[in-house]
Amino acid sequence: MTMTPFPAAALFDWYDRHARILPWRSRWPDLSPAYHVWLSEIMLQQTVVATVIPYFLDFVRRWPSVCDLAAANNDDVMAAWAGLGYYARARNLHRAAKIVCAAHGGNFPESRDALLALPGIGPYTAGAIAAIGFGASSVVVDGNIERVFARYYAISTPLPGAKADISAAYAAQHPGERPSDYPQALMDFANAVCTPKAPACNACPVAAGCAAAKAGTPEIWPVKAIKKPKPERHGIAFVAYSDTGAACLVKRPESGLLGGMLAFPSAGWTPADSDWNADAPLASPPFPANWTLLDDSVSHVFTHFSLTMRVAVARRGAVREGDKLGAGAAWQKVRPASLPTLMRKVWKLAEPVLINQSARHDND
Repeated sequence: MTMTPFPAAALFDWYDRHARILPWRSRWPDLSPAYHVWLSEIMLQQTVVATVIPYFLDFVRRWPSVCDLAAANNDDVMAAWAGLGYYARARNLHRAAKIVCAAHGGNFPESRDALLALPGIGPYTAGAIAAIGFGASSVVVDGNIERVFARYYAISTPLPGAKADISAAYAAQHPGERPSDYPQALMDFANAVCTPKAPACNACPVAAGCAAAKAGTPEIWPVKAIKKPKPERHGIAFVAYSDTGAACLVKRPESGLLGGMLAFPSAGWTPADSDWNADAPLASPPFPANWTLLDDSVSHVFTHFSLTMRVAVARRGAVREGDKLGAGAAWQKVRPASLPTLMRKVWKLAEPVLINQSARHDND
């Protein structure tokens, strides 16, 4: 069957008038530094552009080159990543930076196979680096581009099974010109016109050949497999606060959820934590104290499960920042920007209670 040509000229004309200005982006024939492409693409996984921009700017300010990032302290990298979520990305980011610096002389490799060999880089990211950083006519298909091609060609196979057909359509219809602009134009077009809900088909520059627009039901594409309900988990976080304004924090194991991040001691919600019984919520504290279970709890959604976390608080007497508590825990000032999002939520719930307790203690 003959495939309807995708009108790249109309897409480029739209892009030339409506392209977003992004700190990691250059316009053809200029190419973005591969370091910037890689860094932004890793950050953009599961994260929206508006959230990523300040993190990207902070990273390139602190670590202007991939070798600067490779030489950085791992704790500093994880702290700078805090709040972006999916922390395995940050661990792989640092590992990949070290490999690029040590094995490739600080230059990202141009071949797809060499890029795929780097930690944290999959087919999409490898294609994006090759196209946007090196000007290769590679296949670059993210969720936004999947939506555009699934609609244009009415690809009815449910995702993720449709990925192969969509990638084949992308490769077959690549215009062979402006290779760095092409995937970015598709992404911007998907973000502004071919949106998941209420796409602007009336103002779409490629609507004339779009099967979904002709059918009048663009929102049914891409077809998605029925999602299974996410399992629910429950746990507890213990927040201890001292008279000197320090809290007990622990560095979590490098592997697993929130790996390598600072966190409050917790129980029950991952295999790395001690068991927790909801019927006896204060039975597994990190150390003896006068723990109080708060009435409210914290809700958080991970990729594969949703979490409800209870929070217990306790005040301790005078301790010194850096005093050891065992198992990698220590008393230190709470800096919310250095905490993962889940633990920021825990702190937001616990902080006013602990501050009030301290104020009452000072007035006694």
